[in-house]
Amino acid sequence: MSDEDEAPVAKKSRVFYGSLEDKERERLSGDGALSTGSDAVKAGIEAGNINISSGRNDLMEERVSERQQEALAEFERRRRARQITVSTDDAEVKAGLRALGEPITLFGEGPADRRERLRSILSVVGPDALKKSRKDEERAKRSQEECQQTWYHEGSAYLKDSRLWLAKYSLPRAMRRLEAARSQRDVAEATRAMRQQELHKSLRNLNNFCSQIGDDRPISFCHFSPDSKMLATASCLACSIIRQRKRVGHNTNVGAVVFRPQAGVSLDQSDVSLASCAADGSVKLWNLDSDEPVADIEGHSERVSRVAWHPSGRFLGTTCYDNSWRLWDLEVQEEILHQEGHSKGVHDLHFHPDGSLAATGGLDAFGRVWDLRTGRCVVFLEGHLKEIYSVHFSPNGYHLATGSGDNTCKVWELRNRKCLYTVPAHQNLLSAVRFQPTDGHFLLTGAYDNTAKVWSHPGWMPLKTLAGHEGKVMGVDVSPDGKLIATSSYDRTFKLWLSE
Repeated sequence: MSDEDEAPVAKKSRVFYGSLEDKERERLSGDGALSTGSDAVKAGIEAGNINISSGRNDLMEERVSERQQEALAEFERRRRARQITVSTDDAEVKAGLRALGEPITLFGEGPADRRERLRSILSVVGPDALKKSRKDEERAKRSQEECQQTWYHEGSAYLKDSRLWLAKYSLPRAMRRLEAARSQRDVAEATRAMRQQELHKSLRNLNNFCSQIGDDRPISFCHFSPDSKMLATASCLACSIIRQRKRVGHNTNVGAVVFRPQAGVSLDQSDVSLASCAADGSVKLWNLDSDEPVADIEGHSERVSRVAWHPSGRFLGTTCYDNSWRLWDLEVQEEILHQEGHSKGVHDLHFHPDGSLAATGGLDAFGRVWDLRTGRCVVFLEGHLKEIYSVHFSPNGYHLATGSGDNTCKVWELRNRKCLYTVPAHQNLLSAVRFQPTDGHFLLTGAYDNTAKVWSHPGWMPLKTLAGHEGKVMGVDVSPDGKLIATSSYDRTFKLWLSE
C-alpha cells in the first residue's frame, strides 16, 4: 500500500490554558475611545461622584446592625422584666393596667396572662411609671374632693345679727309645729283614716272651675295670695294680679312673682306685697296700690329664675344662674348672704315652714338644704339624673319634694337624710311641685306633658290627673286654705280647679 493511498491526518484544535485578562487589557488599551471613557470613570470614582462597590454593602451592614440592636434591646427588656415584681392579686393588676391607660383585660386573657402583660408593659415604660400614675390619680382625686367641698363667704355683722334673729324666730315656730304633731298623734286612728278618705274623695272630684287667658304670652308662674283671694301670674313681660290689674315692669321673660307673707291680711296696700324676677337679672318689689315697682334689687349679673319670701316676710331669697343664691334683708335694704355651692345655675328655692332652713335645686341635678342659722349645708340631695326645677317643703317639716328633668318627683326624708320615695310622675320634665299648705296630705305636680297630677301623702298614689291645657304646664299652686288649685301653662291660660 502506497503513501498516496493513506488518509490525511485530522488537525487537532489547540487548547489555551490561563486567563485572557492580559490580552483583553491590551485590546482595550489599544482602543482610544475606550481608554478615554475609562479615564473619565476613574476620575468620577476618585471625585466621589460614582460609587459602584460600597453602597450595597454599607446598606446591608446597617440592616444587620439594626437587627442586632433590636435583639440586644429585647434581651435587655426581658432581663428587666424578670427583675420587676408584680402583685399576684388580680384586682391590683387590673388597677395597675387602668392606671397606665391600658385595657384591664383582653379577650381570652386569664389572670396569669394579664400579670405577664403588666410585667411586659412595665419593662418598657419603667417600674416608676406605675407609681407616678398612681400619684397623679390620687392628686386628681384629692383636687376633685376639694372642688366638691362646700365653702363659705366671710359674712358681715348684719349677717351675724340676722342669723341670731332667725334662730329666735324659728325655734318657737318649731315648738308649735311639734306640739301640733303630738296632738294629731293623739287622734284616734279610725278618725284619721276617715278624714283621709274624705280628702281623697274630694280630690278625685276636682274639676275645672275657671279657665282664662291670662296674657298674650305663655304664663310661666302662678302664686296665690295669703288670703286665697288673689292669684299672681308671671308672663314674658308682665306680672298680673287676677282681680286687680296688669303690671308691666320687666323688659324680658319674668321667671316668678310671689306674694309676701301677710300680704292682703295684715299689710297695708302701700306696703311691699310682691316680688318678681326676670331673665335679665332684675328683681322688683311691688305693692297693691301702684302699677309701678316700688323698688329694684340690683346685684345679679345673670338670669334670676325664682324668688321666695322667708316666712317672716323680712328676708327675700333669689336664685341665679351664676351658680349661687342670695338672701336680702329688706330692713337693712342690702344683701346679707351670697351663697355658692352648686356647680351650675340654681333654679329654685324654698324656705322651711319654721324659717330655719332653705332648700335649693340646681341644674347640676343636686339639691341642698341650708341651715340659715349657721350657714352650713346640712343635707345633700343626690339621686336625680337631670336638672332639678322645683323644691318644696312639706308642712310637717321633715319631708321635701323635688321635681326634675328626669320626669320624676322624689320625696326626701330629712330626718335620716335619704330619699323616701321616687314618684314616676310624668312623661316629661317636672316644672313644679307643691305640698298642700295646710296639712301636707297631698302633693301636686305639674309637667311639660300638659298635665298636673295630685298624689296622696303618704302612700304616693295618683288621685287625680288635671288635664285640659293645650301646652306644657309651667306652674302650679295650692291656695293657703287648701280649696283651690291653680295651673298656668304655655298655652297662655291659667286654670282654677275646685272639688265639687
